[in-house]
Amino acid sequence: MDIHGLQKLTLLDYPGKVACTVFLGGCNLRCPFCHNGDLVLSPGPAALNEEDLLSFLRRRRGLLEGVCITGGEPLLHPELPRLLSALRGLGYPVKLDTNGSFPQKLEMLIRESLVDYVAMDIKNSPQRYPQTAGVPELNLSPYRESVALLLEDTVEYEFRTTVVREFHDADSFRAIGPWLSGAKRYFLQSFVDRDSVLQKGLHPCSRQELEVFANLVRPFVATVELRGVD
Repeated sequence: MDIHGLQKLTLLDYPGKVACTVFLGGCNLRCPFCHNGDLVLSPGPAALNEEDLLSFLRRRRGLLEGVCITGGEPLLHPELPRLLSALRGLGYPVKLDTNGSFPQKLEMLIRESLVDYVAMDIKNSPQRYPQTAGVPELNLSPYRESVALLLEDTVEYEFRTTVVREFHDADSFRAIGPWLSGAKRYFLQSFVDRDSVLQKGLHPCSRQELEVFANLVRPFVATVELRGVD
């Protein structure tokens, strides 16, 4: 399996753990604010293969406490269960980042105990999902299924939204709150502009605005916090 990037150490990506982050190429969405645009549009040659990754992780046992799998969209890759099984075989807890497009695949990974923590992106309110995901004819049903699956609380999870001034407003979060009603935790992440972002000219919201948005969700979700905000 091709690995398109490896961050050898992160204190942020896996809550409560010293981890590394593995980047897989390709995505079925085209979110204009995606900061991994190169991975989405043209992953290019692999940075390392599966055995290279496993060799690195064998050497880091006792130092790293977990592995984050992100993208792109990791569930696009049919080899993913094999990789996760190998990671678990080395004794590593696994966090999976997903956009929620593939609820059946996600359910299988949870059922087979191949993931320990799932972070699902909530792009926007249901009404504005297609625009925010960059797919005008997007069918929202899979995303609703993935939300419902995680709300069953059979695996540790979080929901998160990257907030962009051009795509989000108070009405977005007035709709997101009821959709995620009963969830354990939800994070609002501030958009960060980078050269690799798919659409130029986008902007973050202020901390004050993000706090207003968070307060709109708090009646519905146990823990609502800001992430990546100065």
